[in-house]
Amino acid sequence: MAVTTNMLASLRAPRATLRRMLAGPPREERALMLLMAGCLVIFIAQWPRLARDAELQKLGAEAEQPLQMLIGGTLLAWLFIMPLVFYLVALLSHLACKALGGRGTAYGARLALFWTVLVISPLMLLYGLTRGFIGDGAEATLVGAIVTIAFFAHWGLCLAEAEFGPSAEGASA
Repeated sequence: MAVTTNMLASLRAPRATLRRMLAGPPREERALMLLMAGCLVIFIAQWPRLARDAELQKLGAEAEQPLQMLIGGTLLAWLFIMPLVFYLVALLSHLACKALGGRGTAYGARLALFWTVLVISPLMLLYGLTRGFIGDGAEATLVGAIVTIAFFAHWGLCLAEAEFGPSAEGASA
């Protein structure tokens, strides 16, 4: 299936979609591609907010940072640092599930988290647009809360499938 088709299917049935993805042999390059695609979309989602911040700095008394500098720092964060953080979070979640009786693999835990990052990334576009056009406030807080709840709900379902579901049967760490 195409990634976009899988993303739409994952919104309706996240566990079934991840189960299909885990059915094949572990493909680390695919997991890394999913993570990098999600981080790229999240990086792009930051542009409206960064443009707003740069423009407001020009009008205010704050030290001005050019938009290119803000984008460069965000690029470093989302495409180089956050993937490493996500690998660490996936490992820690796998170890926590192992301690609770999980039967999945570290690859399954990584795929669950990386897939969630990609599936939730379109919501991050909405959040970025809200912060860019409306700014901080009740609207941005509401959209941010929705994104956070959606992320943890989707990740929890995917992680449960990877560690405790039928796809974890007979798996080894």
